[in-house]
Amino acid sequence: MSTYGTFTAPIGSRRAPALRTIGTRERRSHLTAPRVPTVGIDIGGTKVMAGVVDADGNILEKLRTETPDKSKSPKVVEDTIVELVLDLSDRHDVHAVGIGAAGWVDADRNRVLFAPHLSWRNEPLRDRIAGRLAVPVLVDNDANTAAWAEWRFGAGRDEDHLVMITLGTGIGGAILEDGQVKRGKYGVAGEFGHMQVVPGGHRCPCGNRGCWEQYSSGNALVREARELAAADSPVAYGIIEHVKGNVADITGPMITELARDGDAMCIELLQDIGQWLGVGIANLAAALDPSCFVIGGGVSAADDLLIGPARDAFKRHLTGRGYRPEARIVRAQLGPEAGMVGAADLARLVARRFRRAKRRRVERYERYERFAAQARGMRESL
Repeated sequence: MSTYGTFTAPIGSRRAPALRTIGTRERRSHLTAPRVPTVGIDIGGTKVMAGVVDADGNILEKLRTETPDKSKSPKVVEDTIVELVLDLSDRHDVHAVGIGAAGWVDADRNRVLFAPHLSWRNEPLRDRIAGRLAVPVLVDNDANTAAWAEWRFGAGRDEDHLVMITLGTGIGGAILEDGQVKRGKYGVAGEFGHMQVVPGGHRCPCGNRGCWEQYSSGNALVREARELAAADSPVAYGIIEHVKGNVADITGPMITELARDGDAMCIELLQDIGQWLGVGIANLAAALDPSCFVIGGGVSAADDLLIGPARDAFKRHLTGRGYRPEARIVRAQLGPEAGMVGAADLARLVARRFRRAKRRRVERYERYERFAAQARGMRESL
């Protein structure tokens, strides 16, 4: 086992230059990073997923648990992360840990500055976790890690300009150009979900009103379905019957399942979410002009029920439509594991530090054994 709870990793400013260097060499470094197993952690508003991932993006083992209640101390979430890593390290030789966090991560990839769906506020997550584990730790935004995974192993392979949009509890986003994640000056680029699309609209957990994720996300989908069901709308009879009148039991996956079975209201709700998605994508195309949009997250499981309307709305709202190339809009291939796989793969970029330290320990031990053997030989010859 390579991980244990009593080790105190070096912390502080010495890590920052190393991480900045990693950030500028990602495209080149991932080809030469050690081909060793690493752990990826994906922390969302409702779940924490952890897995051991090899250098080819294959998941060797995966664990999942619910995210501790957001009203609790951040330490509760940190305890959950450490417990999952310790569990996996009992069965695997873990060389580094990558964490994809649902929030804004600073440029040094240490602190979670703000997490709308968690209780982290300026939380030094990397140092806290590294202080309890015996391997290097890398922290990034969960959409960045998902985008990295899709670029390395999934729908975004061979794309030089890619935008990832993750539809889950909210909306996350990431930008990759020439194989490098664009994090911005302060590390918080890609927070597309909090662009204002409806002035004075629905209140968002971030504190503002009318954010994009209030109209095109899992929360938006469920909110609309529950409101119709609570109002006893005739169009909602199918889902009301499905949950036996318990409106609180309505979930996103349930809506998708009923839509696939032909429920008219659920199909319409996914179309509405998809149309808002297409409008936002058209705005992003005007600003960023990528070659490909990759749509991931749990809501993307609706596939063409969601992405079809998004493509139609994109074509209608794209600036300069008919006179410019149009970006592809595709569903992510790695599913809900993308953030975890990407976090693990990015962690391989810092795994070489652990391997060097481990190699030095082995070399010191071998030198000691040789010295001890020589000493024993001299004593026996006397």
